[in-house]
Amino acid sequence: MAGATLARELGISLRSLYRDIATLQGEGVPISGEAGVGYVLGPGLTLPPLNFDAVVLGLRFVEKRLPEGLGDDARRALAKIEAVLPKGRSAADVHLLVGAPAAGSAAVLDQIREAIRKEDALKIAYRDKKGDASERTVWPIVGGFFDAAEMVAAWCEMRGDFRHFRLDRIERIALAGRPMERRHRVLLADWRLFRDSRDAG
Repeated sequence: MAGATLARELGISLRSLYRDIATLQGEGVPISGEAGVGYVLGPGLTLPPLNFDAVVLGLRFVEKRLPEGLGDDARRALAKIEAVLPKGRSAADVHLLVGAPAAGSAAVLDQIREAIRKEDALKIAYRDKKGDASERTVWPIVGGFFDAAEMVAAWCEMRGDFRHFRLDRIERIALAGRPMERRHRVLLADWRLFRDSRDAG
């Protein structure tokens, strides 16, 4: 399939597609082809068997936490799974549920995902645990779901360092209208080193 066609179907830029293909090839996925020509997934790719309960729980999590976009995809995937299950088996048999997200967090997550995809900076109005408000420009890196809160890890221009922000404390969020000053993959690698150094300490 031509790269431009594949990128369009996936809803990503051609540059992102080339980067992702190179990553998959580096992991040993048998993809042949080249930029400007097209790509073919070759034989030999095997995936480990999936645990049915884990798959259903994961899809429920995405459906609940990201109600639009990925949530719609999760709902469709669950429906397709239901359609091919053997008689007497149902996703309803998986007695594991996911709690509702904090009010408004899905919209904030959508903005964060869009910024990461575009490698754009974000402007946020944030209120810390003491109640102090601040306006910040951040470069989002990754979102995370924890027991107590949903978070985003980002490079904070004001602090000149990595910071973690609770989504329920973000009062306003918008694209800053300019790109991050470092590529996302570089930021992600640096943040992992930062996180690992903190864990080791």
